Amino acid sequence: MRMRATFPALVATAILLVAACGNADTTPTASPPASASPAATDSTEAPLTPSGTPPAPTDPTPPPEPFDPTSVSLSFEVVTGGLEAPLAIAAPSDGSGRIFVAEQIGRVRIVRDGDLIETPFLDIADRIAAGGERGLLGLAFHPDYPDDPRVLVNYTDRNGTTTISSFPVGDDPDRADASNETVLLTIQQPYGNHNGGAVAFGPDGYLYISTGDGGSGGDPHDNGQRLDTLLGKILRIDIDATGGGGEPYDVPDDNPFVGDANGRPEIWHSGLRNPWRMGFDRATGDLWIGDVGQGSWEEVDVARAGASGLNFGWNRMEGFECFQFARCDDPKFTAPVAAYGHDLGCSVVGGTVYRGEEQAALAGGYVFADYCTGNVWLLDPATDGRQNPPLVLESGHGISAFGENELGELFATDLGSGELLRLVATPS
Repeated sequence: MRMRATFPALVATAILLVAACGNADTTPTASPPASASPAATDSTEAPLTPSGTPPAPTDPTPPPEPFDPTSVSLSFEVVTGGLEAPLAIAAPSDGSGRIFVAEQIGRVRIVRDGDLIETPFLDIADRIAAGGERGLLGLAFHPDYPDDPRVLVNYTDRNGTTTISSFPVGDDPDRADASNETVLLTIQQPYGNHNGGAVAFGPDGYLYISTGDGGSGGDPHDNGQRLDTLLGKILRIDIDATGGGGEPYDVPDDNPFVGDANGRPEIWHSGLRNPWRMGFDRATGDLWIGDVGQGSWEEVDVARAGASGLNFGWNRMEGFECFQFARCDDPKFTAPVAAYGHDLGCSVVGGTVYRGEEQAALAGGYVFADYCTGNVWLLDPATDGRQNPPLVLESGHGISAFGENELGELFATDLGSGELLRLVATPS
């Protein structure tokens, strides 16, 4: 298992995200899955105490300058249209300036110099159940790309099973080889919603995967809190090594539940409902997570660089409040950084901390949004504890994802209009 000191910036579902707030399965809007997902099985709740302590950052960085969220005005500029239900954005560190956009139906498209390339970079629509909260949900490039020419995807297969796969890119940099798929990990889903969907490489070079609680309403199988399931979690695996049992990935030795008979070793964080989008701050290594709520609250969580084994509280907590439990003030729960009610939206879209150069007014600010309303908020990522971020833009867009290009400039997708948008910031 190797460690890296640097990493590329990487880093919903329309229909996906609106449905994620509901209490039951939703009607797909694209092709339905060929068969139903296997039913979940009951098991004893595992203890929630990590077996190890969080690793310290290997390369501490100076504290970032404070960011004033009230000092910025935001707007979106349309880069291109013509996308079909875009859900994820990624960009490799290869100097090409290309932006890659995943479409829910199972295609990855290239945007070069503002133009949408007609031929898909990757087309795996024939193996995907797309519609509702299913489809091609996550996209990332290997941090050593193009020396390691692999692209990673997160999708639901024809049976609704979450599938994490890699595909190689050959001599043509605009084409991935769809016939050469390496399936790294599969997770059976008990219901048709709450699939999570994000994949991102961390500053350590490992692959992080966000998974939902398996769906229905209220987490009926308690997957967010159980440690014997990969559902409702952030996972962390090493795709550059193989496991002792022949698995196509290894588990880092410092994962918090390695050696714990009651927990899956792939788990990095737990207690999540539907962490649709997540992203690393390329300056600090902090992991920011937008966790789609149930009936009342949408929340933004942060795991500071080096922290592991955090429990974000679902289904004991929703936002800052107890959910169906009389008490939820357990010290093992990590509270959100921010939360907003359903008077302001219904499906949070986690963003990222802006570290580009073109939008100086936004430098060091964390941006996130709501799919249903198009509202956009800013907060100071350097501030610990609860924040009340100001609403800075009522965009009117059906924002489904945020993502960075190679230089750290920030983009978003509009699921309904099929547009790739560029974020523009000016001093207010």
